[in-house]
Amino acid sequence: MASFPGVKALAFDLFGTILDLDSSLKPFIETFLKDQQATVSPEQFWDRWRARQRIEQFQDTLMMLGHSGYLETVRRALVYTLGLSGVQASVQGIRILMEAWRELSPFPDVLPELERLKSRYSLVVLSNGDPHFLDHLVKHRVQWAFNAVISVSPIGAFKPHPAVYRRAAGLLGLEMEACMMVSSNSFDVVGARACGYKGAFVNRYGLPYDDSPYRPHVTVRNFTELADALL
Repeated sequence: MASFPGVKALAFDLFGTILDLDSSLKPFIETFLKDQQATVSPEQFWDRWRARQRIEQFQDTLMMLGHSGYLETVRRALVYTLGLSGVQASVQGIRILMEAWRELSPFPDVLPELERLKSRYSLVVLSNGDPHFLDHLVKHRVQWAFNAVISVSPIGAFKPHPAVYRRAAGLLGLEMEACMMVSSNSFDVVGARACGYKGAFVNRYGLPYDDSPYRPHVTVRNFTELADALL
């Protein structure tokens, strides 16, 4: 059993770590594609959309032309994926798919394990999401009282920009080694580890980790295993 007595706060990624994007969005995607009589499967469409969104975020940060925000990178990625998949969509169709992001739900194992973890750690959200969007999701979808909800927006760059992790530790009044990043996105763990955080990789889908010297201290399949490892 792992022990991290120096860790005071767990910083959770939201999208794909706490919130189940696949199960939440695929029903909306399936209905949309059926209405469009598209030949691409919901699974393939979602995989393309999610992969393109990450490119949009990295590109947004690298170009340094002004932070577009999370939902804008989601929209740009959707437009690209529609073109890649040969699907025509009206402005209204795009709006419907974008609204589906307001209906995201947490993985079923999340809330019970947060209840366990709060006895030992401060629990915070550290997310690429826009502040108003995070406020909606945390209050109405996750429905959990985190110690803090921290957006990258004031930094003007997406994770894994180092300023994101440094600012979060500063807001919490902690040295970076007293923080542990918990994420299902390996690039997020790499970025946090490079800044001095501890790292926990929640690998729900059996994905490979980045070829990087910045390894996670803990690798688990779900939040139940996470709590078992950290308590």
